[in-house]
Amino acid sequence: EEHKNGHLCGDTRIFRTTPATLDLVEMEAAFLSFSPVISRATPSTSSASTACKISKAAFVGTTERVSFSGSAVFGADFSFSGRNAEFVVEKQIVAQAVDAAAKKAIPLNLFRPQAPYVGKCIYNESIVGEGAPGETKHIVFTTEGKVPYLEGQSIGIIPPGTDKDGKPHKLRLYSIASTRHGDFGDDKTVSLSVKRLEYTDPKTGNLVKGVCSNYLCDLQPGDDVKITGPVGTTMLMPAEEDATIIMLATGTGIAPFRSFLRRMFEEKHDNYNFKGLAWLFLGVPVSSTLLYQEELEKMKYFNPKNFRLDYAISREQSDSKGNKMYIQTRMAEYAEELWDLLQKPNTYTYMCGLRGMETGIEETMKSIAERNGTTWPEVVKNLKKEKRWHVETY
Repeated sequence: EEHKNGHLCGDTRIFRTTPATLDLVEMEAAFLSFSPVISRATPSTSSASTACKISKAAFVGTTERVSFSGSAVFGADFSFSGRNAEFVVEKQIVAQAVDAAAKKAIPLNLFRPQAPYVGKCIYNESIVGEGAPGETKHIVFTTEGKVPYLEGQSIGIIPPGTDKDGKPHKLRLYSIASTRHGDFGDDKTVSLSVKRLEYTDPKTGNLVKGVCSNYLCDLQPGDDVKITGPVGTTMLMPAEEDATIIMLATGTGIAPFRSFLRRMFEEKHDNYNFKGLAWLFLGVPVSSTLLYQEELEKMKYFNPKNFRLDYAISREQSDSKGNKMYIQTRMAEYAEELWDLLQKPNTYTYMCGLRGMETGIEETMKSIAERNGTTWPEVVKNLKKEKRWHVETY
């Protein structure tokens, strides 16, 4: 969409306005959700170069040309005089991790609890091995193309019935496990990874069943299901095809990363061809709970240069000191390499799974941060500021 007289032209962002000399630019390119940084201006006239300033973000590793030639006012800080000018963007800035040209292109809250989309369950099968503690299902619902979504988003599920107060059950959010095109590539389905929640109440000794997880795990093909959303912008994939994407998952936290990886390695796209590095750390208690293991191993086999896969199986593996192999324990084996990757401006880290994951990872990374003259909280703070640290835990 044109923002005043500005428009997209391939990978180059072009803005036009009349005249030549900029005293100060604070350009809010809202339609792209970023502002380019102009560190040096070179007018096409013989007048002196003009210092320019931009407040937000642009793209990594590129020198972009911003041309001014029509007439428009982008903000109160603009001051123009003279003839046409050309400005060269030299400062390299971190791109936002949003797989869309504008936030308005991200589907959000198309269906709400008061008016949900009613889809049908068409697939509901276990994805854990024999003897696994608990049950986890891969479940596919029809959308008929009416619930568009992006990788990294979630949908809400409204279980039938009422709560203890007689009120309708509230929706529960689940991370989407399929790409925007669905498991069948026809843009007409959405998939979830759902673990059945059951536990014994320590006070009463009674079996407690999670309302929504048990409802979903018990669905039969043909059953209706009320869907809301989609929601979420935190976990969206970066647009760069050469990005390094580090994914940290426990249990069903693998869901958004399955969607990432299928988009990278299983699907073919005219506008996306992943050439970077995807590195997944997956933590589970026992090997029978390694979700989507066959899919992951296949992707690793056929994409050895672009996909790295490391498991942390806490009850079956240990480190050299005999400690249980949690996800942070496995990461510690690669601490130096991970640190080096985090220094790259196009490395993005995503975390999804059980709440508390961050604490263990901080324990692993804090010493290497200190050796490099900083603290891990400060590192994470800066990564978040640069839109390169994304967390969704529950």
